[in-house]
Formats: sequence, structure tokens, C-alpha cells
Amino acid sequence: MEKPECFEKDDEKQLKAEKSIQKKFHKQLFSPFAKACKRYQLINEGDHIAVCISGGKDSTLMAKLFQEIHKHSDVPFDLTFLVMDPGYNRENRELIESNAKTLGIPITVFESEIFDAVDTIEKSPCYICARMRRGYLYSNAKKLGCNKIALGHHYDDVIETILMGMLYGGQIQTMMPKLHSTNFEGMELIRPLYYVRESDICKWRDYNELRFLQCACRFTENCSMRPDEDETSSKRLETKKLIADLKQSNPFVESNIFKSMENVCLNTVIAYKKDGVRHSFLDEY
Repeated sequence: MEKPECFEKDDEKQLKAEKSIQKKFHKQLFSPFAKACKRYQLINEGDHIAVCISGGKDSTLMAKLFQEIHKHSDVPFDLTFLVMDPGYNRENRELIESNAKTLGIPITVFESEIFDAVDTIEKSPCYICARMRRGYLYSNAKKLGCNKIALGHHYDDVIETILMGMLYGGQIQTMMPKLHSTNFEGMELIRPLYYVRESDICKWRDYNELRFLQCACRFTENCSMRPDEDETSSKRLETKKLIADLKQSNPFVESNIFKSMENVCLNTVIAYKKDGVRHSFLDEY
């Protein structure tokens, strides 16, 4: 029996997307993905990783990269491609499911009512929504027998977070490549796109003529929210622009911001916190 034309098109798009990861974008996407997994020991023998897909370009590409590394890995591990529906409208839910089908990603979907819960919150709704989403992801991943959740934060997210902490939070910290969960025993969070540039993700998306959700949030799903209507979004956009402006005169500014978190000299730090306890240079002066 012949395949319907729509299935043939899906097969072609899936093959093109996978071949572009293997060849055209191998250096820009798969190599840094594999490098982060190896350097930060993100994948270990016996792991069952919940690859969390929000419907955006970053997490969907991450799913494809996990499929690719799973084919060639000498380390046995399992994958579950987990999608949470926090209250999407029908069009957005269908877009996620359609992309997963087109790209050959076997998703497991669960539903929550997060959008309804944060709908009436006026102060920092995006922050609260993100925290709630992470809790639901941990909980459902653990129920499925997973010991890790993988999120699609990339290199640009990391350097923007570093600068935002300094400029708006008065602190020096970074977005870690992996974390132990404080609320779900035995669970970890990993970020395997840690070395992948957002511009390269966009190039892969455009090359394959794919369309993804812009944001996993009701406030932005209809593009009705201006960037300045949420403080966090506004600060991140400002930081992104600042980095772009600095890059005009210093082409190494991005890598220098990133490397700064690996070159902290405690001898020249006035004070630092560890496990919530503040330590001063005067303690050992």
C-alpha cells in the first residue's frame, strides 16, 4: 500500500532535518552538543532522560540532537520526549504535535493548568510560570522513571544570564550546565545546548523551513504582548542588545563573558556565597 502524499512529505522533511544535522550543521550544532555532554558529563550509563520540548526551536532541535547521539553512543541510556501542555490554544498544541510528527519525534504529552493559575498574577507572571513548569516537568519525568530532565537553554541564554545578574541583580552567577534538583530527590537538570549558538539554531530552522512556537506562554502566544510588558523579557532584550553593541568594538566579548565564569579568582573577590553562607575576604586576611 502506498503512503499518502502528506506522509511522504513528512518523511522528506525529517530526512532533510536529520541530514542537515549530520552534515551541513554538524560543526555548528552536533559537535558543540556532544562537547557539552562529554565535558560536563551530562549523559551517564543507565540514564533515562526526559527531553523537555516546549514547542520552540531550541528544545525541538535538542530532541533531534539527542536522537542523533543516541544512535552512536557507546553508553546505554534511554530517552523520553516529554511535552507539557500548560493550557495552549488549539493552534499552538497542533503546531507542536505536527512538528513532532514531521520530524519523527515520538512525544509523550501531559496536561497541566499552569496558564490558568498564573493568569491573574500581575507581578512577574513569566518567572512564576517558568518555576511551575519546571516543577511539573520534574514530577512527571520522575513518574515515567526518568532521572534527568533536559532543557533547551543555549550559549546565548548563558551569557545573557551572567550579565543580567550583574547589571540588574547585583550578583555574579551563571546558568549551570547541570543541577541537582532540590525538591525531587534523585533528579537532575541538564542543559546540553550549553555551547550551541542561537544564531546557528535559527539557521538550521530556516534551512529546513520549519515554524515553531515563539514562546510557551499564553501572554505571548498570540503575539499580543509587547516586549516591554514583562520586566524579565525587557531586561533580557536590553542585555541581548548590549552584547550586540559591545561586539561591534570587541568581537570576543561573548566568549569573554562566557569564560569569565570559569576564571573566577577568589583572591580578588570581596565576598562570595556558598550554600547560602556569606564568606568575606577578611575571614582569611
